[in-house]
Amino acid sequence: MGIVVLTMKASVIEMFLVLLVTGIHSNKEMTKIKRPKFNVPQINCDVKAGKIINPEFVVKCPAGCQDPKYHVYGTDVYASYSSVCAAAVHSGVLDNSGGKILVRKVAGQSGYTGSYSNGVQSLSLPRWRESFIISEGKPPKGVTYPSALTYSSPKSQAAKAGETTKAYQKPSVPGTTAEPVTLMQAPGTTLVKATHTTLPKPSLSAGSTTSSPRLQPVGHRSWDLGETDLWKLGSVLLDAGFVPKEELSTQPLEPISQGDPNCKVDLSFLIDGSASIGKRRFRIQKQFLADIAQALDIGPAGPLMGVVQYSDNPATQFNLKTHMNSQDLKAAIEKITQRGGLSNVGRAISFVTKNFFSKANGNRGSAPNVAVVMVDGWPTDKVEEASRVARESGINIFFITIEGAVENEKQYVMESNFANKAVCRTNGFYSLSVQSWFSLHKIVQPLVKRVCDTERLACSKTCFNSADIGFVIDGSSSVGTGNFRTVLQFVANLSKEFEISDTDTRIGAVQYTYEQRLEFGFDAYSTKPDILNAIKSVGYWSGGTSTGAAISFALEQLFKKSKPNKRKLMILITDGRSYDDIRIPAMAAHHKGVITYAIGVAWAAQDELDIIASYPAKDHAFFVDEFDHLYKSVPKVIQNICTEFNSRPRN
Repeated sequence: MGIVVLTMKASVIEMFLVLLVTGIHSNKEMTKIKRPKFNVPQINCDVKAGKIINPEFVVKCPAGCQDPKYHVYGTDVYASYSSVCAAAVHSGVLDNSGGKILVRKVAGQSGYTGSYSNGVQSLSLPRWRESFIISEGKPPKGVTYPSALTYSSPKSQAAKAGETTKAYQKPSVPGTTAEPVTLMQAPGTTLVKATHTTLPKPSLSAGSTTSSPRLQPVGHRSWDLGETDLWKLGSVLLDAGFVPKEELSTQPLEPISQGDPNCKVDLSFLIDGSASIGKRRFRIQKQFLADIAQALDIGPAGPLMGVVQYSDNPATQFNLKTHMNSQDLKAAIEKITQRGGLSNVGRAISFVTKNFFSKANGNRGSAPNVAVVMVDGWPTDKVEEASRVARESGINIFFITIEGAVENEKQYVMESNFANKAVCRTNGFYSLSVQSWFSLHKIVQPLVKRVCDTERLACSKTCFNSADIGFVIDGSSSVGTGNFRTVLQFVANLSKEFEISDTDTRIGAVQYTYEQRLEFGFDAYSTKPDILNAIKSVGYWSGGTSTGAAISFALEQLFKKSKPNKRKLMILITDGRSYDDIRIPAMAAHHKGVITYAIGVAWAAQDELDIIASYPAKDHAFFVDEFDHLYKSVPKVIQNICTEFNSRPRN
């Protein structure tokens, strides 16, 4: 009997083990079932975040979104009017080859600051109704995102009573409650209380029991709406003056000002942060800057403005490319705090010359550089030498002196007549004197008018960007083919030193023997590479040496077409004595205001070089004994051209 019982127990145990193993095997088979693969939606470079309704999504961007035609607004946090993929490149999450990104919508900002990053220039925007941020396209563990995006209608997104809408399903996150609908109250309405119900939880993944509620943007009211007729409740809210935050503004984006094109200047304000100015006057100074910013209409196609505060030492508050509209600029000015210390204006001007007007700081090259120096009383260091260097660098210095030294205070002024020693020209155009800080607002419009008058910004013209240079080249038989190529290299080396364009320095060339030939005029080429190629292409002529006739020909065929506001420079290269008279043509050139440099080689006659050259001859006539030594004259000629330019009277 006992044996039978044991056998039955063993059979039961055996059956239990079989069932247990079978169940485990079945569970393993179930775990082997693959989940459906997530297909990442692809979008084009021009798709804006505001056109996508989903509050959070993963997308794949194509290559090539670094192109400037795809606009981005903001830095790190972007206005939803931005291209999603271009913003991803700007943020550094993607490069120009494209890839996957995770996009999350956030609340609208009161302002967006533009910046240059990763090959993309983002723009500033005063405000926008919705923003987004970007991170790497790897979803958090357990979170799934839609394989298809929901796009807004191209028509107005404002809902109308009686219409039906497609509900958007947020990404399923294990253990979380559905995201409440965020609503905002329209102006002049009363809050209507809604019944508090809860949406059903999304399906949970196996084994998940945790809850992770989603945070709402600060300052927004949250409403949890139930399964009951959502649209009817929504209609009540709309009637009460509420609209979803995505639909708060249905008006098209106002055109962003690109700035006043009639005032395209790169402008630096040097403001006084010394202790002597006091807090009250410092605030008046900031208000003056804000008024200037408003009056200028800041923008990438117009004026750009940065601020340097000086005291013991200067410091850049923000550079030319930091703020791209007047609104952002005014907000930044308001945040400037006073440094305290001395009024070292000379040191500040040197700082601006060396550091501020650089390409890295937003200097455009095509716009005049203007520095407006504001001084309370008088500087505590000397400004003359620093200002001279600034002027020679092409910076137009304006001086605003507020509450200048009265008679019994002049003994404390380190450098008398400091404003006239600093400004671009001493004709009164660049200097403004204000008797009281409380009268400073009166010069806003006069100052704006002056800095925008680019035709009168004389210091924008430097020795490198303000001339029409005509080369008159001896192509006689005594020169020879090899030496002629050396002469052309000398001409090219000189030309390389100048800023060449149709508005800057222009280059022309004449070759002569007994006869004369215009190789190319001032208006033929407007870029440095084109000029250098044209010089290289000049063919050797060979013949006699009629230098006088060549000068007359250059005056008629070349310099007669020079622009009125250009300095006229003639650089003549010859290797021998002229067969004709050079006195009368040379005098005609001097009389017409053509500054003439005479470069003689080998058998050239020094007495003729001195006659051809402008006065004084020692600064305008050069001689080398061999063609191979011509290159040594390049630095001397350039130095003399610039010395002469910078020594002109400043009136």
